[in-house]
Amino acid sequence: MGPGPINADPRVLRAMSAQLVGQYDPAMTGYMNETMELYRQVFKTRNQQTLLVDGTSRAGIEAAIVSLVSPGDRVLVPIFGRFGHLLREIAERAGAEVHVIEKEWGQVFTEAEIASALESVKPKVLAVVHGDTSTTVAQPLEGLGELCAKHGVLFYTDVTASLGGNPFDTDALGLDAVTAGLQKCLGGPSGSAPATFSPRAVEVIESRKSIEAGIASSADEIHATRIRSNYLDLAMIFDYWGEKRLNHHTEATSMLYGARECARLLVEEGVDAAVERHRVHGAAMLAGVQGLGLATFGDLSHKMNNVVAVVIPNGVNGDAVRGELLEDFGIEIGTSFGPLHGKVWRIGTMGYNARKDTVLTTLAALETVLRRQGAAVVAGGGVDGAYESYAASVEGSAA
Repeated sequence: MGPGPINADPRVLRAMSAQLVGQYDPAMTGYMNETMELYRQVFKTRNQQTLLVDGTSRAGIEAAIVSLVSPGDRVLVPIFGRFGHLLREIAERAGAEVHVIEKEWGQVFTEAEIASALESVKPKVLAVVHGDTSTTVAQPLEGLGELCAKHGVLFYTDVTASLGGNPFDTDALGLDAVTAGLQKCLGGPSGSAPATFSPRAVEVIESRKSIEAGIASSADEIHATRIRSNYLDLAMIFDYWGEKRLNHHTEATSMLYGARECARLLVEEGVDAAVERHRVHGAAMLAGVQGLGLATFGDLSHKMNNVVAVVIPNGVNGDAVRGELLEDFGIEIGTSFGPLHGKVWRIGTMGYNARKDTVLTTLAALETVLRRQGAAVVAGGGVDGAYESYAASVEGSAA
């Protein structure tokens, strides 16, 4: 019940146990095509180049940035948590001239603040995290696509922490590149990074295409600004997933099975229904920790549905509480990073674990452990608060 990874859906694990097939077996290429179509529905996009990058969510981030950004390009990164710093570092390693604007952790940027930075920096790429689990808040993306289009800027976002549990629409938001991971709201294991790229982003990436020497033809050009990674070279990966079936890496077959099942289950449930499920159970968890008398961190008006940051009470050993929850109840919650390390717990309700029983069990166990630690909490307040939230959700649905 932490900020991710979470328990994978058993149906995903079953799918991953299927036998391997060759990467050019018609069954495998069929699975690849099915996976692309499923993730178009998950991302809410018509982008042809919607596929998987083999590796954890960070591999997807790095593939997007290193393939879009040439040395010397300007990149603007709004930082409001740990993972904004990650985008900055990856862009710097790709040779970009990186400009940042920063907010106190737990807050988000206004559209006007980002507009002002776009005006002054004039970047090639705006790279922004959607939901940053280090702070549990989500940056509003509405209006940014129009700003980027106005200034001729490529718009990229990382939705690893938010996709499937919070409202998100790639095409409606005007995004050019989006990357994600399986281990949070999608209910799978870490190891595959779904991603989607607009025709405008594809044009930029393919303008840098250089086929590796061992498989290139005499007509293939090697560009001076070729992408600075072979494994994460999206120009070649596009051809691997496309009709050319250009040999690149050996597909991570079991991860593809898992990623395909994550998307299939989400589409079967309905993406909007899954977002609502995360909202209902996330609201119950928030009401429960507040019912215990615990303070929360960050701007609640921009809190992600699927994770809440709880301020560790004075006099309570946060790591001891986490250890006792894990040892005695088999429940894992997280701490945070940087300025928030040891100051907050992060409790997730996401993916397969966004359920009523997990919420109530976690709150009951947390109350017990806190009382053993000598914390002054409201007896029964956590479970009661969650029940009240569930009742309000039912009444709201009926209305």
